[in-house]
Amino acid sequence: MGKKLSELIKGLTIESISSSEDPVVTSLCYDTRKEIGAGCLFVCIKGAKNDSHDFAGEAAAKGACAVIAQHEVKVPDGCVVVITPDTRRALALISAAFFDHPAEKLTTIALTGTKGKSTTSYMIRDILEKSGHKCGVIGTIGIVYGDEHVAIGNSTPESYVIHEYFAKMVEAGCDCVVMEVSSQGLMQNRVYGINYDCAAFLNLEQDHIGEGEHSCMEEYLYCKSILFRSCKHAFFAMGDSHLCDILEAADIKQGTYSRERFKKWDEKFDITYRSGLKPEDMEGFAVEDGGNGISFSRCTYARNLKFTKKKENGTLRLGIDFDVDTEGQEKKAISLNIPGRYNVANAVAAIAVTSYLGCGKEAFEAVFRDFSVCGRLEPVHVSDEFSLYIDYAHNAMALENVLLTLKAYEPGRLVCLFGCGGNRSRERRYTMGEVSSRLADLSVVTSDNPRFEKPSDIIDDILVGIKKEKGEYIVIENRREAIDYVIKNGRPGDIILLAGKGNEDYQEICGKKYPFDERVVISELMHNK
Repeated sequence: MGKKLSELIKGLTIESISSSEDPVVTSLCYDTRKEIGAGCLFVCIKGAKNDSHDFAGEAAAKGACAVIAQHEVKVPDGCVVVITPDTRRALALISAAFFDHPAEKLTTIALTGTKGKSTTSYMIRDILEKSGHKCGVIGTIGIVYGDEHVAIGNSTPESYVIHEYFAKMVEAGCDCVVMEVSSQGLMQNRVYGINYDCAAFLNLEQDHIGEGEHSCMEEYLYCKSILFRSCKHAFFAMGDSHLCDILEAADIKQGTYSRERFKKWDEKFDITYRSGLKPEDMEGFAVEDGGNGISFSRCTYARNLKFTKKKENGTLRLGIDFDVDTEGQEKKAISLNIPGRYNVANAVAAIAVTSYLGCGKEAFEAVFRDFSVCGRLEPVHVSDEFSLYIDYAHNAMALENVLLTLKAYEPGRLVCLFGCGGNRSRERRYTMGEVSSRLADLSVVTSDNPRFEKPSDIIDDILVGIKKEKGEYIVIENRREAIDYVIKNGRPGDIILLAGKGNEDYQEICGKKYPFDERVVISELMHNK
C-alpha cells in the first residue's frame, strides 16, 4: 500500500524534478540511521549539526525511490530528485498527505507560551474527555492517547511524527488533540500546514535564547506569533507584557486593539503574579479572536481567589478556590486541586477554550477538583509534618512563579532544591540562583542534566546569582544525596520544592541518559530510612 509521488508533492513549490517517473511511495524517511528500503521517499533536512543532503546517495542506494532536496544531490540512476525551496515545509505537507490528512479529522488545539503549556494541555484534555470526547495530547510529557504513552525528545516533535500519531489517534477513536507548540517547532516548520481549530497564547518571557535556540528575544517572539496566522479561533491571555507585540507580529487586524486599551484593562484586571497581590484580585482572563480581531465582549476571567490547605491520605494538598466569569454566561465556582495563581490562569485558558468547544460547568468542576499533572507541582508524601513537591521549573520565570505560589501558603520554611542544565545559557544559571536566594529560605544547589559540562562549573555559575541575594544556601553536587538531605532535615510546616526535573526520569551526563526518576529516588530513600 502506498501513494504516488505526484500525489504526495501536489502542494509543494517545485523548482525541478529529475524524471517523469512517478513511483509508488510506501514509506517516508528523513534520517539515514532509520530503516530505508524499496519504495521509501527520503526527505533531506538540514539540522543544526548534520545535513541529510549529504546522505541522499546513501538513502537511494538503500532503496529510496525518490529524494526531496533543496539543491542538487548525487543519487544513482532511477531515483527521482525533487528540488523544493524548503524541505522542512515539504516534509510537513508530504507527511500530512501520506497519512491521509489526519488533522482534518480531529478538532486540533494548540497552546504556546513560555510556561504552563503542559498543565493547560492536560486540563483541556481532561475537560474534553469528561464531556464525552476522546482526546490525545502531544507535548513535553510525551504523546498520550488512550492507554498509549510514547516518549519524545521535543515538546513539538518533527512533522512526520505529528501526522503519524494524529493518524494513530484517529484510528484509536480520538476526535480531538491538544498540542504544545513550541517556538522551535514553529521556527522549524514542524506544524506547517496545520490550520488549528483553536490556538491559545498563555504568556511570554525571555527564555530559549542562546546557542542552538533563538538568536534574540525578537526572533523568539516572532516565532511564537506564527501560530496565530494558522488557526481558526485564537485566545490570548491579557496582562502579558508582550501581548501587543504578539498581536502585531501575527498581523491581528489593526484598530481592534491598542496598547492604551490593554493598559486600561490591565488596571482593572491585574493577572500577573506579583508579591503582595491579594487573593480577591482578578486573575488570568482570556480574550478571544474569532478571525475579526479581538473581542472584548467575551472575556473569561477568575476572581475571588482563596488559597486552601487540605489533608488527603496524610498528604497536605495545597489548592485554590475561585469564581470564573465569562460575560454572558453563568458564573462558575471552581476548586482547583493544585496550588498557584498561575495555575488559575492556566485553568481559565482551559475553560475559555473548552467553553468555545461546548463543554460545561459540570465538566470543569469535576476535573479541577481532582486534577494533577506528572511533574507539575506534583505532591509526594514523605512526612505528615511537612510537604514536598516536584516541579519542572527549569528557568528563572518558572522558578519564580512556583516559589511565589508556595510562599503564599505561608510555610514554616520554603526549601528549594535545584540545578541547571549543561550546554545551555549561563544567564539562566545566574537568574535562577538569584530567584531562589531571594524567595526561598534555603536553597540546596545541586546537579541537573550536566550534559557535557562539569557539574561543579555549572554550580559555580549558579552561586554567582545566589550570592546576589541574602538567602541561606548549601551545595550538594550529587542530586540523590541532596534529596536525601532535604527529606532528613525537613521541619514541621516546611514546603520543599524539587525543581528542574519534573516528569523527566533520567539525568543526562556526557551524552548518556542515566535512570533518575525523583519519585523512585524518594521511594528508595524512604524505604532505606
